[in-house]
Amino acid sequence: MKQNVKKLLKAAQEPSVLARKMHPFYKGKIEVVPKCRIKDFNDFSIWYSPGVAAVCADINKNPELAYEYTNKWNSVAVVSDGTRVLGLGDIGPEAGMPVMEGKALLYKYLGGVDAYPICLDTKDQHKIIETVKILQPSFGGINLEDIAQPKCFPILQTLRKECRIPVWHDDQQGTALVTLAGLINALKVVGKKAGKVKVALIGAGAANICIARLLMLYGVKPGNVIMTDSKGTLHKGRTELKVSHPEKWEMCLETNANCVHGYIKEAMENADAVIALSTPGPGVIKKEWISAMAKNPIVFVCANPVPEIWPWEAKEAGAAVVATGRSDFENQVNNSLGFPGVFRGVLDIRASAITDTMAITAAIELAACIADNKIKPGKILPTMDDWQIFPQVAAAVGMRAQKEKVAGRKMTKEALFDQAVEMIKRSRGITRTMMRKDYIKKYK
Repeated sequence: MKQNVKKLLKAAQEPSVLARKMHPFYKGKIEVVPKCRIKDFNDFSIWYSPGVAAVCADINKNPELAYEYTNKWNSVAVVSDGTRVLGLGDIGPEAGMPVMEGKALLYKYLGGVDAYPICLDTKDQHKIIETVKILQPSFGGINLEDIAQPKCFPILQTLRKECRIPVWHDDQQGTALVTLAGLINALKVVGKKAGKVKVALIGAGAANICIARLLMLYGVKPGNVIMTDSKGTLHKGRTELKVSHPEKWEMCLETNANCVHGYIKEAMENADAVIALSTPGPGVIKKEWISAMAKNPIVFVCANPVPEIWPWEAKEAGAAVVATGRSDFENQVNNSLGFPGVFRGVLDIRASAITDTMAITAAIELAACIADNKIKPGKILPTMDDWQIFPQVAAAVGMRAQKEKVAGRKMTKEALFDQAVEMIKRSRGITRTMMRKDYIKKYK
C-alpha cells in the first residue's frame, strides 16, 4: 500500500533526534559489572590477590584453562578503524565509537555475549591485522566492523588464516548470511530453485561481494550472477580492476557468463531476483526495470535510510516479494538477526574459526525459523523480537563447527540450545532488573 513519503522521511529522522538527546543522558550504552558474588571485602582475597595467583599459575601451565577461569569464553572484541561507518564514511575512530558500543549492546541483549568496542587510531591494514592478533589472549572471538574496502578483504582473509580464535566481518558475512536466509524463503514464495535463478547484485561493496560468494556456495550458478558498480556491470573486460580491486576482478572472472555490458537496467533484465546495497534512493532503481525482470521477481532494496526504490513502487511494477533494510516496512534484512546467534554458538563450542559453510548453515537455520506454511510475501524473515531464533542459530552453528572439526569441545544440539537460552535470558533479566531498580535511569 502506498504510504506518505514525507511521513516516512520524517520517521527516518526521528531516531537521530532522540539519539542526540539520549546518548549524553546515559553517557554511553554499555558498562562492566561484576558477575561474581562479593559478600564482603574479604572476598577480594579470592578474586584478586593473593588467591588469584593460583589461578594464574594453572593457566600458565595450560593456556586453555583461560576459557574456564576467565570471561574469555564469552568475550568478543568489536574492532573498527572508523573508515566506513554507517554510510557516513571515514569519520574516524572516536566518531565510530557510538556504533561499536551499539553493536556491543546488541551482542549482549540478543545473544548474551560480552562485547567490547575497540576503535583503532590507524588506517594501516597491516597494523590492524597485527593489533587483532595481539589482542587474541583476551577474547574468544573478533568482530571486524565498519572497515573500508578494499582493505577489509585482505584484513579478514589474513586474520581468518592466522588467528586461533574466530574472526568475522559483519559488514560482509553478517549481511550475506541474513540476505541468503531471506532469499531462501523468498524463492519458496515464488516457487523457484536457487540453481536456476538469475540474480542481479546492485553495488559491488564488501557486503554484495560476500553475498555473491555465499549465494554461489549455496547453489546459485556463478554465470547467472550479474553485479554492477558505479562504472557498470562487472565482466571480463573490466581489466582496470585487476590491481585496484582484486575482489571485484574475481567477480568479473566468475560471474556474468554472457558478458552483459551496461548498468543497473541491463543487469536486472530477465533477472529473477535483484539484491541492491548501493546508493540511498528513491529513484536508483526504476519501476520499468523491475517490470522487465522475470515473472514474479524478488526485490531486495537495502540502502538506508531510504531504499533504492520505495516498496510500493516495486510492487506496482510487479515484484512478488520486496525486502528492505528498514524496520517500518515488512521483510527487514537486518544483520542483528544473524551475528548474535552465530557468536553465541561459536563461543559456546569454543570454535577456532567461522567458515563459510557455518555461515550458510546459520542462514538455512534462520530461514527455517519460519515454518514453510507460515512463509508469505510479507513474511520471509523473523524479527529481532522472535528471541528463540538466536539459540536456534547458535545450536546449528555449534553442531556445524563440530562437523568441520573447528570446535574446541563437544556438545549436543540440545545442550547448545539450552546454554544459549540460559545466557540470553540472563542478559535480558539483568537489564530488566536494573531498569526496575532504577540503576538504569528512565530518560525524562
